[in-house]
Amino acid sequence: MSNKKGFLALSPLIVLMFFIAMFTIYSVDKTDNEPNLSLSVAFMISSIYAIMITGGIPVRKRIDTYSKGAGSSNLMLMLWIYVLAGAFAASAKSIGAIDATVNLALNYLPTEMIMPGLFLAACFISISIGTSVGTVVALVPIAAGIASSTGNSIPLMTATIVGGAYFGDNLSFISDTTVVATQTQGCRMSDKFRVNAQIVIPAAFIVLIIYSIIGSGTQQPPEIAKVEWIKVIPYLIVLITAILGMNVMAVLSLGLLLCGIIGIANKDFSIYGWFGAMGDGVLNMGELVIIAMMAGGMLEIIRNNGGIDFIIEKLTAHVNSKRGAEFSIAALVSLVNICTANNTVAILTVGSISKRIGDKFGVDNRKAASILDTFSCTIQGLIPYGVQMLLAAGLAKINPIDILLYLYYPMAIGVAALLSIIFRYPRKFS
Repeated sequence: MSNKKGFLALSPLIVLMFFIAMFTIYSVDKTDNEPNLSLSVAFMISSIYAIMITGGIPVRKRIDTYSKGAGSSNLMLMLWIYVLAGAFAASAKSIGAIDATVNLALNYLPTEMIMPGLFLAACFISISIGTSVGTVVALVPIAAGIASSTGNSIPLMTATIVGGAYFGDNLSFISDTTVVATQTQGCRMSDKFRVNAQIVIPAAFIVLIIYSIIGSGTQQPPEIAKVEWIKVIPYLIVLITAILGMNVMAVLSLGLLLCGIIGIANKDFSIYGWFGAMGDGVLNMGELVIIAMMAGGMLEIIRNNGGIDFIIEKLTAHVNSKRGAEFSIAALVSLVNICTANNTVAILTVGSISKRIGDKFGVDNRKAASILDTFSCTIQGLIPYGVQMLLAAGLAKINPIDILLYLYYPMAIGVAALLSIIFRYPRKFS
């Protein structure tokens, strides 16, 4: 397959972005009696287009390439997490675990502090466990339940968790992105943390203030039910085991088992009722599984057609200053992240060439690692076909596009990282 298709190789992404923009505008302006537009339609059209423009080989081989991306091992792991998360969320809802956990929060947190409190909880959990996916799994159902009880926007509350999840993804010492960024740039994690923190922590404080202002208008529900402590146990165990570093699939499996035991013991359902709840939860994730697979297939065709090589070649051709080198590193990781929908893979893909650019123009390797990590987290936090967004949307039962407008934290760290390049801060590392 030719890898010299240049801009044509990237055109499926242009098609996809056009439809995402169109669907976003439509979802803002539509009335209740108009149909909901599914993201799966945008991916289906973009996927068909990607296969069509891949010339020079038989259609069967093009489809084989697409299928390879749709069935990659990394993607299959994510799909297993979707399935387990759907089964756990539905089981927890059936026994009343979500309601019990929401009542716990409403009983012990001042109502006006719920939104900033959820953001802080997501920041704390994500920096403790080093993964945005685990944070989304643990907190989104609770946030959606609180939104329903208090009359807040479910997309807004979901975005609060997704944003906070990227705080730890970006800063945690055990985050994949931190490990890869520091290894590829040849610096220590502690040094990268110091640079990174000076860039993003002011942004986190600003976002916290925004959530405090928005949350100050939250109305307390007229009646708050008594907390059923036994039903809070599955979520407490999920949070504790996640913070202790247990694998996210093991965490979800344990939570699922606890829901079954508590539900059957409490006569909330029979064993067949539990199986039925799990089945409903898995089916609720069906569309997101399809979107993820189509995204994987389309992005594999883009990669195979040379789209990522084209980006790297064009962005590195005209670098001639330290500031330009930092901008090129930021643009490289951002565009490759859009093409791969995986921030760790994006950093791995451009890490070595970013190091060469940095060394040539005297970019501090600690600043380069911070730029790679921060911009990859910004893009990953804003693309509606990223793992975290799809998972959050599935757990909250909303369209990923609905969350986009409220993702203040990923936007804020992106702006902060841009300003750090323009105004050369932190000064010591610039």
